[in-house]
Amino acid sequence: MGSVALANTLAAQMPSAGAPSIAASRFHAPPKAKRVIQLFMNGGPFQCDLFDPKPQIAKYEGDRPEAVDLRTERKTAGLRASPFRFQPRGESGVPVSELLPQLGGCIDDICVLRSVHTENPNHGPALLLMNNGTILPTRPSMGAWLSYGLGTENESLPSFVVLCPGRPVRFSILWTSAFLPAEHQGTYINHSHPEPDKLIPFLRNKTHSMEQQQRQLELMSRLNRRHREQRGGDQQLDARIRSMETAFRMQFAATEAFDLNRESKSVREAYGEGHFSNGCLLARRLVERGVRFVQVYYGNGQPWDTHHTHDDRCRKLCLDADRPMAALLTDLKRRGLLEDTLVIWGGEFGRTPTTDTSEGGKGGRDHNHYGFTMWLAGGGVRGGMTYGETDDFGFKAVENPVPLPDLHATILHQLGLNHERLTYRYAGRDFRLTDVSGRVLNDIIA
Repeated sequence: MGSVALANTLAAQMPSAGAPSIAASRFHAPPKAKRVIQLFMNGGPFQCDLFDPKPQIAKYEGDRPEAVDLRTERKTAGLRASPFRFQPRGESGVPVSELLPQLGGCIDDICVLRSVHTENPNHGPALLLMNNGTILPTRPSMGAWLSYGLGTENESLPSFVVLCPGRPVRFSILWTSAFLPAEHQGTYINHSHPEPDKLIPFLRNKTHSMEQQQRQLELMSRLNRRHREQRGGDQQLDARIRSMETAFRMQFAATEAFDLNRESKSVREAYGEGHFSNGCLLARRLVERGVRFVQVYYGNGQPWDTHHTHDDRCRKLCLDADRPMAALLTDLKRRGLLEDTLVIWGGEFGRTPTTDTSEGGKGGRDHNHYGFTMWLAGGGVRGGMTYGETDDFGFKAVENPVPLPDLHATILHQLGLNHERLTYRYAGRDFRLTDVSGRVLNDIIA
């Protein structure tokens, strides 16, 4: 497969309205957000450590009331309180843990969802539910749906980019395009290396000169046109051609977009050092260059999966994550991007307020899918508020529960897409991200 003529290639390096599978200009409603950054805490953070204080846990520590006698993935014992203190932050006074001092300074821009729940306590299915809306591995991911529905603002970069320094559980299924056209597949980048040429293998053609590549492109373009005409049009072929066109243009655009050395010293220092810090900064650089959806996985595997020594591991994780998250929100706001960039934070589920006894009682917490916390910021969402509540022990959503189809419907709504109308016909039926349910959380919309 080839590409278009070099003139078109070079002309497409500036942000422009892309050509998605449905018209990018045909929104279902006026959009409040143009792009999404998802900060994915793979493994599942404990909600009562960070945004959902539950003093009742300490009162009944060691006990196992009926409210916490719920089936979990592993065997758990009695209640165990969080050792971390909360205090009201910002003008809104939303309580935030001492583990997140810098992010707490941004709380007036954050909507804390305390009552999210999902259907499965196992990492693999829960990751699929959060990313793809179903446990079936044959459905498109949320990023692919957004790419399909909105197109790209920069034809020289993918519309959907995944940044992860390793391999989360389920790996590429989490950003698959499935039966959607192949150009909407997430582009996986292992950002362990800071240099652009190492970030993206084979980014540059070191064998042929630009003149030689131009001749190749012109030949491939003619062959592709002839091939397509003989077959009367083929969406899969067209999608593959467009994907390869993007790959060629990335030789120029990606070298600049992924080069963090182009940032000032003060900006680099604000984000800090490490994989997650670099991922947050790269996400900002990508969305300001027209990438629609950027996922930043916290790390390799399941770093937030604290089945043992939970408190110590949580301290280290938050110390590493707090600074770049706050820097990202502050940076987006300063550049005028937060207003139309929706930032999403959370894992595939939360953790139990009871002690995990599966690893010898080493102070761990098991998976909790009954009620956990996520937060949204920017993109037309009300900041400085909480929505929903869990029970007295932070275990189960009891007030304004938020199932994942509602979360997905709200995300699509903020981007001007009606979750019931964003469909794709395949195998005799119309598929959508929210399947047969979902409602927009109007109470959290500004």
